[in-house]
Amino acid sequence: MESKRKTRVGRVVSNRMEKTVVIAVETPRRHRLYKKIIRRVTKYKAHDENNKCRLGDKVLIEETRPLSKCKSWRVAEIITTGEVAEIQPKEIA
Repeated sequence: MESKRKTRVGRVVSNRMEKTVVIAVETPRRHRLYKKIIRRVTKYKAHDENNKCRLGDKVLIEETRPLSKCKSWRVAEIITTGEVAEIQPKEIA
């Protein structure tokens, strides 16, 4: 039987919280008048039980019951691992 839960694919933009990651989901829309494609970015907070997600990972999230005030999504699977170079302010100077 197929699940009726909503799913989204997005990138991890923050993993600084315990068991929570912030996922940016990009949805392209066509402008009604000008017909130009506009990219909308929506951020979701998702539950990551084992803290396996890293910055830049492409993940599949699915809807679940509310886990906290702003968390009602959970990470279903990590599709690809991303490599984001984090540069500290000390390294620039």
